[in-house]
Amino acid sequence: MSRTGGPSGNAITILIVDDHPLFRRGIRWSLETEPDLIVVGEAGNGAQAIQLADELVPDVMLVDINMPEMSGLEVTRIVKRHHPQMGMIVLTMHEDDEQLFHAIRVGAAAFSTKDVEADALATVIRRVARGEYVINENVLSRPFVASRVLDQFRELPDNPADADVVFSPLTPREIEILDCVAQGNSNKEIAQILKISDQTVKNHITSILRKLAVNDRTQAVIYALRHGWIRLDDGPTVL
Repeated sequence: MSRTGGPSGNAITILIVDDHPLFRRGIRWSLETEPDLIVVGEAGNGAQAIQLADELVPDVMLVDINMPEMSGLEVTRIVKRHHPQMGMIVLTMHEDDEQLFHAIRVGAAAFSTKDVEADALATVIRRVARGEYVINENVLSRPFVASRVLDQFRELPDNPADADVVFSPLTPREIEILDCVAQGNSNKEIAQILKISDQTVKNHITSILRKLAVNDRTQAVIYALRHGWIRLDDGPTVL
């Protein structure tokens, strides 16, 4: 069976973060049976995780949400600020809407329970390494979380560096543009509405399609509508 490696086509490098050594070893053992996955390090606490992330710069980090002193959410938030391209997978004992919402807020690309099958985890790692936001699939079945995410998206400034947390997968401007697309506006019309260039609109559309892993504008709008991020009866809100 053919496999896709990391962004460069090489093997995907992984850092495992959990305060239980036995759990870390179990994940390492299961992942190292996959020829395209390489565990490059393990961390038993948040401070060590951040240090190793800086030193090793893995493609993907698996982070336990509940750790003493520094939670996996805080680790994810800090790492995403330093390494925005790094794929963060948050692991938890039990799925919880509140935890899922905060995992989205800090920039996690995936959210999974620790009882996930090894094959399923390997698939998630590959998708995250390709830049996909698998966490969208968790949100799809949770309208409460989707609604909160949309509210938070709209409150953010244009520059994510000005915000206290990193949100994913779409920026406030990208949400605006999807609003405009949903209203049937062309790229040129969107540029006029938002007072930006046609090329900037095209760049945003390309980014949206990549982040949502869809092929065209229509699929992106349907995806956003299903998540509750935009509504057809709302016009765009210009920031």
